[in-house]
Amino acid sequence: MRFVAAYLLAVLGGNASPAKGDVEKILSSVGIEADDEKLQKVIAELKGKSIEELIAQGREKLSSMPVGGAAPAAAASAAAPAAEEKKEDKKEAKAESEEEDDDDMGFGLFD
Repeated sequence: MRFVAAYLLAVLGGNASPAKGDVEKILSSVGIEADDEKLQKVIAELKGKSIEELIAQGREKLSSMPVGGAAPAAAASAAAPAAEEKKEDKKEAKAESEEEDDDDMGFGLFD
C-alpha cells in the first residue's frame, strides 16, 4: 500500500508517469526502504493508466461491498436498554455532584 501511496503522491506532484527512482525518493524521505520486487510490480501495473480512472473504478468496487447487515442492527437494538441505564446513572451522578457543589458555602475561588 505504501508503494501505491508514494506513486500517487508522485502523480499529484506533477509527474504523470513516475519511475522507480521517483517513488523510492518519496519513500526514503519518510524512512521507508523500498522492496524492489514489489515496487517494480506496482509501477508495471500502473504504468500508462489514468490515476483518475483507477480511483473511479476502485470506488465502484468499494460501493458494491457489503458493509453492514442484520448484525449491526441487532447490536444497536440490544444496546438501547444499556444506553437508557447509562442515562439514568448520569442523571444520578449529576444530582450528587450538584449537592457537593454547595460545600463552598456560596463562595467561589474566582468570584
